[in-house]
Amino acid sequence: MTSLDKPTEDAQHDSRAVTEAALFEAFGGLRGMIETVLPGLLFVTIYTVNKDLHSSAIAALGVSVLLVVVRLVMKDTVKHAFSGVFGVAFGVVFAMMTGNAKDFYLPGMLYTLGLALAYIITTLCGVPLLGLILGPVFKENLSWRTRNPGRKKAYAKASYAWGLILLTKCAILFPLYWWADTASFGWVLVALKIPPFLLAVWLTWVFLAKAPAPIDVFAEMEAEERAAEQRKAAASSPE
Repeated sequence: MTSLDKPTEDAQHDSRAVTEAALFEAFGGLRGMIETVLPGLLFVTIYTVNKDLHSSAIAALGVSVLLVVVRLVMKDTVKHAFSGVFGVAFGVVFAMMTGNAKDFYLPGMLYTLGLALAYIITTLCGVPLLGLILGPVFKENLSWRTRNPGRKKAYAKASYAWGLILLTKCAILFPLYWWADTASFGWVLVALKIPPFLLAVWLTWVFLAKAPAPIDVFAEMEAEERAAEQRKAAASSPE
């Protein structure tokens, strides 16, 4: 290894570390996954035991609210827990309205389908959804669209990956929604919560780790402000 190779490897390592941290923040990490799985797991467990829609729904909604309260008490970010509450609440309301316990899962399935289409359509339109989601996390906002073509390509690949993975998940779940009984369907859905998600996050990491580093637009704005202040101070100072 030459001395010229070392800085390049250090820069790549730093870029990968930043990418890992950003993905962890954006997708909630281990805790976010637990908050995503736990309500549905509790619902299908209780329903498998007693076949009672009301107690299953109340338990799932209760644990979702509890997760939010825990985050509030710990003064932690609540966006993942709140999204879980809304998702569970929609499922509970829908299932109660129809009287079919299987409909508890239908709003989430429709959301997954819509999200899959959004990933693919936005990428086809030249504005990959993943770039919109992760741009602020990387402090690059939309600079990747016009100033960082290699990064835009990585976001496009990752968005296509998310879209295709979620479409595959939908292709499995929607037929089962019609054919399988509620308990069996619920366990399949719970089993498919984490593996597709982890695959999509891993592919995102692979694509972004190989992409050019993000352009920190916030640092650029701060540098411009400092330069403007220095020019102003120089202009106002006596000769």
